[in-house]
Amino acid sequence: MIYDLRFKKGVARVKGPARAQRVQASEHLREETSDRTPIYEKIFIPTLALIFFLFITSSAYALKMLNTFYIINSSTLNSVSGESEGGGNKLDITIGENGAGFYSGPNYKIRAGFEYMHPNVAFAFTIIGTRIDFGALDPGSPVTRTNQLVVSNGSAYGYQVTAQEDHALLNPSNGKFIPDTTCDNGVCTPTSSDIWTNTLTYGFGYRCDNISGTDCASGFTPNYYKQFAASPSAAVVMSSTSVGRGRTAQITYKVNIAATQEAGLYGNYIMYIATPKF
Repeated sequence: MIYDLRFKKGVARVKGPARAQRVQASEHLREETSDRTPIYEKIFIPTLALIFFLFITSSAYALKMLNTFYIINSSTLNSVSGESEGGGNKLDITIGENGAGFYSGPNYKIRAGFEYMHPNVAFAFTIIGTRIDFGALDPGSPVTRTNQLVVSNGSAYGYQVTAQEDHALLNPSNGKFIPDTTCDNGVCTPTSSDIWTNTLTYGFGYRCDNISGTDCASGFTPNYYKQFAASPSAAVVMSSTSVGRGRTAQITYKVNIAATQEAGLYGNYIMYIATPKF
C-alpha cells in the first residue's frame, strides 16, 4: 500500500491511495485433488506380503491449491475449523491439523491452524495532517512542522514504512535549492542521524518520534535529524515485527535558510510507502 505525501509551494497534499498499489489481488486459489494415484504405484516395496497389504488399503489423497504465482500441496485437511463464542468467551477451532501451533527458527515462522489464518488485524496506513506549510522563512530562524503516520498491521513478519524525496527543496522559477541538511557536524545522511541545534546550520531535514509503539527508525534521540533519501533510493522511517493497531509516529520537518538564500517559493515531493511483510 503506497501513500504519496507531497508538499509543493508551501502546500502539502496526499496523492493516494497509492499511485502504484503494492497489494495485488491474486487469483482465487483453485482447489484440486491430486491425480489420485494410489500410494502403492509410487513406492517400490520388495516383499510380496507388503504389496498385497497395500492393495487392500485405501488410497491417500492430498489437497492442491494453485494460481499463476504459487502451488501449495497440503498433506492434511482440516475437518472442522471456525470461531465459536458464547457466555462472553470466544474460541478458535482447528480439528484435523497434525501440528497446529506456532513454530519459528532463525529464518522462518510457521503459524499452523485456523487461528492463524483468519485476519485479526487488517493492514492500514494513514497520514494525519497532510498540509505542510512552512510559511515565510527568516534567515537563521529554523521553522518546524509536524504530521503523524499511523499503521495497523497483522502480518506475520511485521511491516515497514520508507520515505524518499524527488529532490531537495527547489524554486522552479530560478532552479535554486535549499539543500538537505548535513546537521551541525556535517555528517547526517538518510540513514545516519546527528544533532542539529545550531542556527547557523542550514538546510532541510526530518526526525521521527514515537507516539504509540516504538516503531521509529533508530537514531532519533532528542534534536537529532536525518536527510530524506533522494529518489529512487528510500530509507526506513518506521518498522516493526509485531502485530499491532494504531502504531503512531510523529514526523517533524525542519528547515533553516542562510541570509544568502534567494527569495522565492520552494517545494518538493515526499513519498511514504508502507509495506506489510509476509
